[in-house]
Amino acid sequence: MKEGRSLTDLAQEIDRQAKAKQDYIVATPRMEISPTHQSEGRMMLSIPETPAPKPLRDLALMQIAERTGVPVKYARRMQEEAPDLLATNLNRWFHDKPERRMVRTLDGEVRAFLSDRYARIDNFDVANYVLPVLKDVPGLVIRSTEITENRLYIKATSSAITREVKSKRVGDLAEAGVMISNSEVGLGAVSVTPFMLFLVCTNGMTREGGKRWNHIGRRAEENDSVVLGDDTRAADDKAQLLVIRDTLKAALDEAVFDRYIAKLEGTTMNMIEGDVSKAVEVLGNNLGFSEAEQSGILRHLAGGGDLSQYGLANAVTRLAEDAADYDRATELETLGARVIDLTRDQWSPIAKAA
Repeated sequence: MKEGRSLTDLAQEIDRQAKAKQDYIVATPRMEISPTHQSEGRMMLSIPETPAPKPLRDLALMQIAERTGVPVKYARRMQEEAPDLLATNLNRWFHDKPERRMVRTLDGEVRAFLSDRYARIDNFDVANYVLPVLKDVPGLVIRSTEITENRLYIKATSSAITREVKSKRVGDLAEAGVMISNSEVGLGAVSVTPFMLFLVCTNGMTREGGKRWNHIGRRAEENDSVVLGDDTRAADDKAQLLVIRDTLKAALDEAVFDRYIAKLEGTTMNMIEGDVSKAVEVLGNNLGFSEAEQSGILRHLAGGGDLSQYGLANAVTRLAEDAADYDRATELETLGARVIDLTRDQWSPIAKAA
């Protein structure tokens, strides 16, 4: 599992961002995009009644391109080779297809371009509700936390819910836990997902299940080009957070964890029968691993000495520690669980690859 921030550092950064962010509801004809004409090739967005154009982060720019119907690949090419042309294209569609959008900013930069129905359930709110609940869980340990440009992550396990997986590894203990995640920029719902930690190798695995809450609320009623304050949030957003709090407790159900342990043990009997490198290649093509990631999986698989479906899943989750960023590391932990979830028919082409 990739190491993130300490809980103290996370809390400080969430608090800092809560104070440094600003949101607007703006009609697109009142906004204007312009290039910086600087070496970094960034684009700028002018918002009415704000002091100066704000740099567009890459995600926000691509959200604007998608919303206006400009192919993302072409938008990236224009950004590099003809930024004036990109600005002309986007501004044209701002005027020809007028609508109101929510513009989210942080540290003076535009970080997201979203629907005016986007329900702002922010990281500060999520942490404020879930951390006190987590503290009441017996044996709870916060294993890893991070706040990236796109998401918040809190991963915790309970030492009171520990089971041994009967595998080739002696004393292969696993703890049940939860992962709480959120995106303030439109890249994912608030989610509470079952999580587990293998204590021998410290690999994390995010399992299927849990609940998700999309950021969809009532359409903002404010006039164009207004600043949105925290007091404008709908009351039902807070109700959603209360449900999230209750879901945390259900995610640590011992009976559900026991069934998953049995599922893990079942995969220890499914062996790779063909060429190991080909098996990893087939898996990589199915789950979207890069060539470099496939090499890493193969290395960890060989190092672990377990050529079963279970061993392959652990090689994938072990790769998370090598990931360049925390977002991808978490994706790899989820992909490890997908290896466990492969059916017999899905596993067969991997096991027999030659």
